[in-house]
Amino acid sequence: MFVVFTWLASWLVYDLAGFDPATRLGQALHFFVEDVSKILFLLVVMIYLVSWLRASLQVERVRGFLAGRSRAGGYTLASMFGAITPFCSCSSIPVFLGFSAAGIPVGFTMAFLLTSPLINEVAVVMLLSLLGWKFTLIYILAGMAVGILGGFLLDLIHAERWLQSFAAKALQQASAQTATADDGEAEAISWRDRHEFARDETRDIFSRVWKWVLIGVGLGAALHGFVPDGWIQQHLGSGQWWSVPAAVLLGIPLYSNATGVIPVMESLIQNGLPVGTTLAFCMSTVAASFPEFILLKQVMQWRLLALLFVLLLVAFTLLGWLFNALMPLM
Repeated sequence: MFVVFTWLASWLVYDLAGFDPATRLGQALHFFVEDVSKILFLLVVMIYLVSWLRASLQVERVRGFLAGRSRAGGYTLASMFGAITPFCSCSSIPVFLGFSAAGIPVGFTMAFLLTSPLINEVAVVMLLSLLGWKFTLIYILAGMAVGILGGFLLDLIHAERWLQSFAAKALQQASAQTATADDGEAEAISWRDRHEFARDETRDIFSRVWKWVLIGVGLGAALHGFVPDGWIQQHLGSGQWWSVPAAVLLGIPLYSNATGVIPVMESLIQNGLPVGTTLAFCMSTVAASFPEFILLKQVMQWRLLALLFVLLLVAFTLLGWLFNALMPLM
């Protein structure tokens, strides 16, 4: 099916616009048109399908399902919910408060919030189409591992003692409201309601994501078409131990979501950057950026925020080293 988008890009860029396929500009424009058309098509189709299935999945139900779970499976379940629920950094505070109000340990909540921006249905579909199932599986497992490990360690040190005082009061008020909520069985949702929910979700998510697709693919096209062959390989791609932490630090000032960063990931790999180094850079950009921590500062004290920051940087670096070592064996 994807050959249609390759043909469309060739027709628009080379035949209609007249760009030479042998030039860097022509190759960059072809990359841009092909990936944008393919990704936007997949966005509409997959967001609708996943939203239709998610029509009855509400945050309150997630909280109710996780509350009271044993620690053994709670981190994994929370991370799995994060992977299928499209939250990003802008949702951090209300989700954090809501989960804590339901009596869910801080570690469960953080496992959810760390996984959610790293993995979503759009990112999975894009990775499948761009880089194949092996890399997609690696990305999913890595994202969930970060969430599970982060949640476990934060519970281990009783991180709830480092929440902001106003946040603790807000959690108590929310707990009282949650205790009076109706816990009865949810009403069945009709097919029409599911369609309307999926339609609205598709419109809402697409309106927030399309610009990241253009930005991400644009950066990827620039890297693909204009970065000299071998430049990235020469500076970061020769397997130096320091290249992974350098890539992690480089991603911190940037901000993107999983949708916008994946075309950049594809282009970096095509330009010779090892998969582990690329993965570390992209995870840092998505989950350890300054905007994410500026928002979390409203509910966390500096000590907890700094601990979470270091934890993520160490986790991304270790994952980068691990995948660089494993990829030649795959």
